[in-house]
Amino acid sequence: MSANEQAGGEAAERLVGAAADGEDLAVEAALRPKDLEEFIGQTRVREQLDLVLRAARARGGTADHVLLSGSPGLGKTTLSMIIAAEMGAPIRITSGPAIQHAGDLAAILSSLTEGEVLFLDEIHRMSRPAEEMLYMAMEDFRVDVVVGKGPGATAIPLELPPFTLVGATTRAGLLPPPLRDRFGFTGHMEFYEPPELERVVRRSAGLLGVEVTAEGAAEIAGRSRGTPRIANRLLRRVRDYAQVRSDGVVTRETATRALAVYEVDERGLDRLDRAVLNALLKLFGGGPVGLSTLSVAVGEERETVEEVAEPFLVREGLLARTPRGRVATPAAWHHLGLQPPRSSAGGGQDGLFGG
Repeated sequence: MSANEQAGGEAAERLVGAAADGEDLAVEAALRPKDLEEFIGQTRVREQLDLVLRAARARGGTADHVLLSGSPGLGKTTLSMIIAAEMGAPIRITSGPAIQHAGDLAAILSSLTEGEVLFLDEIHRMSRPAEEMLYMAMEDFRVDVVVGKGPGATAIPLELPPFTLVGATTRAGLLPPPLRDRFGFTGHMEFYEPPELERVVRRSAGLLGVEVTAEGAAEIAGRSRGTPRIANRLLRRVRDYAQVRSDGVVTRETATRALAVYEVDERGLDRLDRAVLNALLKLFGGGPVGLSTLSVAVGEERETVEEVAEPFLVREGLLARTPRGRVATPAAWHHLGLQPPRSSAGGGQDGLFGG
Protein backbone atom coordinates (compact mmCIF):
# COMPACT_ATOMS: atom_id res chain seq x y z
CA MET A 1 0.00 0.00 0.00
CA SER A 2 1.35 3.42 -0.96
CA ALA A 3 1.70 6.27 1.49
CA ASN A 4 -1.10 8.16 -0.24
CA GLU A 5 -3.37 5.15 0.10
CA GLN A 6 -2.50 4.93 3.78
CA ALA A 7 -3.37 8.58 4.18
CA GLY A 8 -6.64 8.02 2.34
CA GLY A 9 -7.46 5.04 4.56
CA GLU A 10 -6.79 7.09 7.66
CA ALA A 11 -9.07 9.83 6.33
CA ALA A 12 -11.87 7.34 5.67
CA GLU A 13 -11.68 6.02 9.26
CA ARG A 14 -11.92 9.44 10.92
CA LEU A 15 -15.31 10.62 12.08
CA VAL A 16 -14.48 14.11 10.80
CA GLY A 17 -12.71 12.90 7.66
CA ALA A 18 -14.31 14.14 4.44
CA ALA A 19 -13.71 10.90 2.53
CA ALA A 20 -16.78 8.70 2.11
CA ASP A 21 -16.95 5.14 3.43
CA GLY A 22 -19.55 2.48 2.62
CA GLU A 23 -22.01 3.68 5.26
CA ASP A 24 -21.69 7.26 4.05
CA LEU A 25 -22.44 6.29 0.46
CA ALA A 26 -25.53 4.34 1.46
CA VAL A 27 -26.89 7.13 3.67
CA GLU A 28 -26.02 9.85 1.16
CA ALA A 29 -28.08 8.05 -1.47
CA ALA A 30 -31.12 8.31 0.80
CA LEU A 31 -30.46 11.91 1.86
CA ARG A 32 -29.44 13.26 -1.54
CA PRO A 33 -31.56 16.19 -2.83
CA LYS A 34 -33.22 15.55 -6.17
CA ASP A 35 -33.19 19.05 -7.71
CA LEU A 36 -31.46 22.42 -7.47
CA GLU A 37 -34.29 23.92 -5.40
CA GLU A 38 -33.78 21.28 -2.72
CA PHE A 39 -29.98 21.55 -2.74
CA ILE A 40 -28.74 23.54 0.27
CA GLY A 41 -25.82 25.97 0.03
CA GLN A 42 -23.48 26.78 -2.88
CA THR A 43 -25.79 29.65 -3.86
CA ARG A 44 -23.61 31.05 -6.63
CA VAL A 45 -22.87 27.68 -8.24
CA ARG A 46 -26.55 26.71 -8.06
CA GLU A 47 -27.67 29.95 -9.72
CA GLN A 48 -25.10 29.69 -12.49
CA LEU A 49 -25.80 26.02 -13.09
CA ASP A 50 -29.54 26.67 -13.17
CA LEU A 51 -29.03 29.14 -16.02
CA VAL A 52 -26.87 26.66 -17.94
CA LEU A 53 -29.42 23.87 -17.62
CA ARG A 54 -32.47 26.03 -18.36
CA ALA A 55 -30.82 27.36 -21.52
CA ALA A 56 -29.89 23.85 -22.67
CA ARG A 57 -33.46 22.63 -22.14
CA ALA A 58 -34.84 25.63 -24.03
CA ARG A 59 -32.55 24.83 -26.98
CA GLY A 60 -33.55 21.18 -26.85
CA GLY A 61 -29.90 20.13 -26.74
CA THR A 62 -27.43 18.70 -24.25
CA ALA A 63 -25.90 20.83 -21.54
CA ASP A 64 -22.32 22.06 -21.77
CA HIS A 65 -19.64 19.98 -20.08
CA VAL A 66 -19.37 20.87 -16.38
CA LEU A 67 -16.32 20.87 -14.12
CA LEU A 68 -16.93 20.91 -10.34
CA SER A 69 -13.98 21.48 -8.04
CA GLY A 70 -13.69 21.59 -4.28
CA SER A 71 -12.90 19.54 -1.20
CA PRO A 72 -14.49 16.11 -0.62
CA GLY A 73 -17.99 15.99 0.86
CA LEU A 74 -19.29 19.31 -0.48
CA GLY A 75 -21.81 17.87 -2.95
CA LYS A 76 -20.07 17.38 -6.30
CA THR A 77 -21.59 13.93 -6.86
CA THR A 78 -25.00 15.17 -5.75
CA LEU A 79 -24.87 18.04 -8.23
CA SER A 80 -23.92 15.67 -11.04
CA MET A 81 -27.02 13.60 -10.32
CA ILE A 82 -29.14 16.74 -10.17
CA ILE A 83 -27.78 17.80 -13.58
CA ALA A 84 -28.92 14.48 -15.03
CA ALA A 85 -32.33 14.75 -13.34
CA GLU A 86 -32.85 18.35 -14.49
CA MET A 87 -31.99 17.34 -18.07
CA GLY A 88 -34.14 14.21 -17.89
CA ALA A 89 -31.16 12.08 -18.85
CA PRO A 90 -29.55 8.91 -17.47
CA ILE A 91 -26.23 9.16 -15.68
CA ARG A 92 -23.14 6.97 -15.91
CA ILE A 93 -20.73 7.17 -12.96
CA THR A 94 -17.03 6.31 -13.04
CA SER A 95 -13.75 7.74 -11.74
CA GLY A 96 -10.34 8.78 -13.00
CA PRO A 97 -8.42 5.96 -11.24
CA ALA A 98 -10.69 3.40 -12.94
CA ILE A 99 -9.63 4.63 -16.39
CA GLN A 100 -6.02 3.58 -16.82
CA HIS A 101 -6.04 3.01 -20.58
CA ALA A 102 -7.55 4.81 -23.54
CA GLY A 103 -9.47 1.63 -24.33
CA ASP A 104 -11.23 1.84 -20.96
CA LEU A 105 -12.52 5.29 -21.83
CA ALA A 106 -13.40 4.31 -25.40
CA ALA A 107 -15.55 1.45 -24.11
CA ILE A 108 -17.47 3.82 -21.82
CA LEU A 109 -17.90 6.57 -24.42
CA SER A 110 -19.03 4.21 -27.16
CA SER A 111 -21.85 2.88 -24.98
CA LEU A 112 -23.31 6.29 -24.07
CA THR A 113 -26.75 7.22 -25.34
CA GLU A 114 -27.68 10.65 -26.67
CA GLY A 115 -27.90 13.26 -23.93
CA GLU A 116 -26.49 10.95 -21.26
CA VAL A 117 -24.51 12.46 -18.41
CA LEU A 118 -21.08 10.93 -17.74
CA PHE A 119 -19.85 11.71 -14.23
CA LEU A 120 -16.10 11.35 -13.95
CA ASP A 121 -14.98 11.67 -10.33
CA GLU A 122 -11.35 12.46 -9.50
CA ILE A 123 -10.83 13.40 -13.13
CA HIS A 124 -7.33 14.66 -12.35
CA ARG A 125 -6.22 11.05 -11.72
CA MET A 126 -7.08 9.78 -15.19
CA SER A 127 -4.22 8.38 -17.29
CA ARG A 128 -2.64 10.66 -19.88
CA PRO A 129 -3.60 8.55 -22.96
CA ALA A 130 -7.24 8.49 -21.83
CA GLU A 131 -7.08 12.22 -21.11
CA GLU A 132 -5.91 12.95 -24.65
CA MET A 133 -8.73 10.83 -26.07
CA LEU A 134 -11.19 12.79 -23.95
CA TYR A 135 -10.16 16.07 -25.62
CA MET A 136 -11.59 15.00 -28.97
CA ALA A 137 -14.62 13.31 -27.42
CA MET A 138 -15.62 16.47 -25.54
CA GLU A 139 -15.06 18.83 -28.45
CA ASP A 140 -16.04 16.85 -31.54
CA PHE A 141 -18.01 13.92 -30.05
CA ARG A 142 -15.64 11.57 -31.79
CA VAL A 143 -12.82 9.24 -30.79
CA ASP A 144 -10.20 7.47 -32.85
CA VAL A 145 -9.91 3.81 -31.90
CA VAL A 146 -6.50 2.39 -32.81
CA VAL A 147 -6.61 -1.17 -34.16
CA GLY A 148 -3.39 -3.18 -34.42
CA LYS A 149 0.16 -2.32 -33.42
CA GLY A 150 3.26 -0.93 -35.04
CA PRO A 151 3.37 0.19 -38.70
CA GLY A 152 0.15 -1.67 -39.44
CA ALA A 153 -1.91 0.12 -36.79
CA THR A 154 -5.03 1.84 -38.09
CA ALA A 155 -7.08 4.59 -36.45
CA ILE A 156 -10.81 4.06 -36.92
CA PRO A 157 -12.95 7.16 -36.22
CA LEU A 158 -15.94 6.44 -34.01
CA GLU A 159 -18.77 8.98 -33.88
CA LEU A 160 -20.32 9.56 -30.46
CA PRO A 161 -23.80 10.82 -29.58
CA PRO A 162 -23.86 14.25 -27.88
CA PHE A 163 -23.35 13.81 -24.14
CA THR A 164 -22.56 15.92 -21.11
CA LEU A 165 -19.38 15.25 -19.15
CA VAL A 166 -19.43 16.28 -15.50
CA GLY A 167 -15.92 16.16 -14.09
CA ALA A 168 -15.22 16.42 -10.37
CA THR A 169 -11.85 17.16 -8.83
CA THR A 170 -10.41 18.05 -5.45
CA ARG A 171 -7.28 19.41 -7.16
CA ALA A 172 -8.23 21.60 -10.09
CA GLY A 173 -4.64 22.79 -10.41
CA LEU A 174 -3.57 19.31 -11.53
CA LEU A 175 -5.82 19.43 -14.60
CA PRO A 176 -3.92 20.33 -17.79
CA PRO A 177 -5.18 23.55 -19.43
CA PRO A 178 -6.34 21.78 -22.65
CA LEU A 179 -8.73 19.65 -20.60
CA ARG A 180 -9.86 22.44 -18.29
CA ASP A 181 -10.60 24.73 -21.26
CA ARG A 182 -13.00 22.22 -22.82
CA PHE A 183 -15.50 22.58 -20.00
CA GLY A 184 -18.26 25.06 -20.78
CA PHE A 185 -19.00 25.70 -17.12
CA THR A 186 -16.69 25.53 -14.12
CA GLY A 187 -18.02 25.73 -10.58
CA HIS A 188 -15.94 25.86 -7.40
CA MET A 189 -17.60 24.40 -4.31
CA GLU A 190 -17.00 26.43 -1.15
CA PHE A 191 -17.06 25.23 2.44
CA TYR A 192 -20.43 25.72 4.12
CA GLU A 193 -21.28 28.32 6.74
CA PRO A 194 -22.77 27.09 10.07
CA PRO A 195 -26.32 28.31 9.28
CA GLU A 196 -26.26 26.32 6.01
CA LEU A 197 -25.03 23.23 7.83
CA GLU A 198 -27.80 23.65 10.41
CA ARG A 199 -30.30 23.43 7.54
CA VAL A 200 -28.50 20.33 6.27
CA VAL A 201 -28.67 18.71 9.73
CA ARG A 202 -32.36 19.53 10.19
CA ARG A 203 -33.24 18.23 6.72
CA SER A 204 -31.26 15.02 7.23
CA ALA A 205 -32.75 14.52 10.69
CA GLY A 206 -36.23 14.74 9.19
CA LEU A 207 -35.40 12.15 6.54
CA LEU A 208 -33.80 9.85 9.13
CA GLY A 209 -36.68 10.22 11.57
CA VAL A 210 -34.50 11.86 14.23
CA GLU A 211 -35.94 14.54 16.51
CA VAL A 212 -33.41 17.37 16.79
CA THR A 213 -33.73 20.75 18.48
CA ALA A 214 -32.45 23.96 16.90
CA GLU A 215 -29.66 24.10 19.49
CA GLY A 216 -28.73 20.47 18.83
CA ALA A 217 -28.52 21.10 15.10
CA ALA A 218 -26.38 24.17 15.70
CA GLU A 219 -23.99 22.21 17.94
CA ILE A 220 -23.48 19.51 15.29
CA ALA A 221 -23.13 22.09 12.50
CA GLY A 222 -20.47 23.99 14.42
CA ARG A 223 -18.28 20.87 14.63
CA SER A 224 -18.74 19.73 11.02
CA ARG A 225 -15.73 21.51 9.48
CA GLY A 226 -17.88 23.24 6.88
CA THR A 227 -18.73 19.93 5.17
CA PRO A 228 -22.24 18.44 4.77
CA ARG A 229 -20.92 14.87 4.63
CA ILE A 230 -19.30 15.31 8.04
CA ALA A 231 -22.46 16.97 9.40
CA ASN A 232 -24.53 13.97 8.35
CA ARG A 233 -22.00 11.54 9.83
CA LEU A 234 -21.92 13.39 13.17
CA LEU A 235 -25.72 13.48 13.19
CA ARG A 236 -25.84 9.69 12.88
CA ARG A 237 -23.37 9.19 15.71
CA VAL A 238 -25.20 11.65 17.96
CA ARG A 239 -28.46 9.88 17.09
CA ASP A 240 -26.92 6.59 18.26
CA TYR A 241 -25.86 8.18 21.54
CA ALA A 242 -29.29 9.77 22.04
CA GLN A 243 -31.04 6.45 21.47
CA VAL A 244 -28.78 4.46 23.81
CA ARG A 245 -28.02 6.91 26.61
CA SER A 246 -30.81 9.46 26.43
CA ASP A 247 -34.44 9.85 25.34
CA GLY A 248 -33.68 9.83 21.62
CA VAL A 249 -33.95 13.61 21.17
CA VAL A 250 -30.84 15.38 19.89
CA THR A 251 -30.42 18.46 22.10
CA ARG A 252 -27.35 20.63 22.56
CA GLU A 253 -26.43 18.79 25.76
CA THR A 254 -26.86 15.39 24.12
CA ALA A 255 -24.78 16.44 21.10
CA THR A 256 -22.03 17.83 23.34
CA ARG A 257 -21.82 14.65 25.41
CA ALA A 258 -21.98 12.39 22.36
CA LEU A 259 -19.23 14.20 20.46
CA ALA A 260 -17.07 14.22 23.58
CA VAL A 261 -17.29 10.41 23.48
CA TYR A 262 -16.17 10.47 19.84
CA GLU A 263 -13.37 13.00 20.65
CA VAL A 264 -14.65 15.75 18.37
CA ASP A 265 -14.21 19.10 20.10
CA GLU A 266 -16.15 22.35 19.71
CA ARG A 267 -14.17 23.44 16.63
CA GLY A 268 -14.36 20.06 14.94
CA LEU A 269 -10.83 18.90 15.81
CA ASP A 270 -10.40 15.19 16.51
CA ARG A 271 -7.68 13.09 18.12
CA LEU A 272 -5.25 13.40 15.21
CA ASP A 273 -5.68 17.17 14.90
CA ARG A 274 -5.09 17.70 18.62
CA ALA A 275 -2.12 15.32 18.60
CA VAL A 276 -0.46 17.42 15.91
CA LEU A 277 -1.12 20.65 17.82
CA ASN A 278 -0.03 19.16 21.15
CA ALA A 279 3.25 17.95 19.67
CA LEU A 280 3.87 21.26 17.95
CA LEU A 281 3.17 23.29 21.08
CA LYS A 282 4.40 21.12 23.94
CA LEU A 283 7.37 19.37 22.34
CA PHE A 284 8.61 22.06 19.98
CA GLY A 285 7.50 25.28 21.62
CA GLY A 286 5.22 26.22 18.73
CA GLY A 287 7.78 25.63 15.97
CA PRO A 288 9.04 26.06 13.39
CA VAL A 289 9.41 22.30 13.06
CA GLY A 290 9.85 20.16 9.96
CA LEU A 291 7.02 17.93 8.74
CA SER A 292 9.06 14.73 9.10
CA THR A 293 9.96 15.55 12.70
CA LEU A 294 6.36 16.45 13.52
CA SER A 295 5.09 13.21 11.95
CA VAL A 296 7.46 11.10 14.03
CA ALA A 297 6.38 12.95 17.16
CA VAL A 298 2.71 12.06 16.62
CA GLY A 299 3.43 8.52 15.39
CA GLU A 300 1.79 9.00 11.99
CA GLU A 301 2.91 8.80 8.38
CA ARG A 302 4.21 12.05 6.92
CA GLU A 303 1.48 12.00 4.24
CA THR A 304 -1.24 11.48 6.86
CA VAL A 305 -0.21 14.59 8.75
CA GLU A 306 0.26 16.65 5.58
CA GLU A 307 -2.86 15.58 3.69
CA VAL A 308 -5.32 14.63 6.43
CA ALA A 309 -4.68 16.86 9.45
CA GLU A 310 -2.91 19.97 8.19
CA PRO A 311 -5.42 21.35 5.63
CA PHE A 312 -8.11 21.87 8.26
CA LEU A 313 -5.67 23.22 10.85
CA VAL A 314 -4.34 25.74 8.31
CA ARG A 315 -7.87 26.73 7.23
CA GLU A 316 -8.83 27.26 10.88
CA GLY A 317 -5.82 29.50 11.43
CA LEU A 318 -4.29 27.14 14.01
CA LEU A 319 -1.18 26.20 12.05
CA ALA A 320 0.93 27.90 9.40
CA ARG A 321 3.23 26.35 6.80
CA THR A 322 6.42 28.36 6.42
CA PRO A 323 9.67 27.75 4.48
CA ARG A 324 11.34 26.86 7.80
CA GLY A 325 8.64 24.43 8.93
CA ARG A 326 5.27 24.27 10.67
CA VAL A 327 4.44 27.05 13.12
CA ALA A 328 1.60 27.27 15.61
CA THR A 329 -0.48 30.45 15.65
CA PRO A 330 -1.67 32.28 18.78
CA ALA A 331 -5.10 30.75 18.16
CA ALA A 332 -3.62 27.25 18.57
CA TRP A 333 -2.19 28.13 21.99
CA HIS A 334 -5.52 29.61 23.01
CA HIS A 335 -7.52 26.63 21.76
CA LEU A 336 -5.49 24.18 23.86
CA GLY A 337 -5.49 26.52 26.84
CA LEU A 338 -1.70 26.98 26.81
CA GLN A 339 0.43 30.08 27.25
CA PRO A 340 2.77 30.86 24.32
CA PRO A 341 6.47 31.34 25.13
CA ARG A 342 7.41 34.94 25.81
CA SER A 343 10.53 34.59 23.67
CA SER A 344 8.59 34.54 20.40
CA ALA A 345 5.28 36.01 19.26
CA GLY A 346 4.77 33.27 16.68
CA GLY A 347 5.93 30.52 18.99
CA GLY A 348 8.96 28.38 19.25
CA GLN A 349 12.68 28.43 18.94
CA ASP A 350 13.56 29.69 15.46
CA GLY A 351 14.86 27.06 13.10
CA LEU A 352 15.73 24.55 15.80
CA PHE A 353 13.39 21.87 14.53
CA GLY A 354 13.41 22.45 10.77
CA GLY A 355 13.90 19.70 8.26
